[in-house]
Amino acid sequence: MTTTISKKLSANDVGATGGHQAGILVPKAKEILSFFPQLNPSIKNPRITLLVRERADGSKWEFNFIYYNNALFDGTRNEYRLTCMTKYLRAIDAKIGDDLIFSKDENGSVYVECVRAGGTAARLNDDGVLILSGGWKIINS
Repeated sequence: MTTTISKKLSANDVGATGGHQAGILVPKAKEILSFFPQLNPSIKNPRITLLVRERADGSKWEFNFIYYNNALFDGTRNEYRLTCMTKYLRAIDAKIGDDLIFSKDENGSVYVECVRAGGTAARLNDDGVLILSGGWKIINS
């Protein structure tokens, strides 16, 4: 089971693109998904509320982990997302390039901390188009 993962925040994640998205996309990689509780794919759009503690000050946040699986029910979506994070991201003044580190202790409690990017700017290609990246990685297993 994966106990620590990180997500480098994109412009879309922090709301800098002006678009609306339903939370941060979580890749279907087994190693990343193993960090989160299993969701029942036979239920349409199963979700669970995660109680997450801020590592720095112990404040509590509730994020939703959702499997948008309506493609299995005659729809189009088939993706995992972390939602209900906007208040948290605003409270910590999250910026593009910051890393959110999610970890679990031996009791299964989930923690989050933000590691600042130190001024890392958004990456643009030669045509000035924003380069998007999933940004997830496993810290340890």
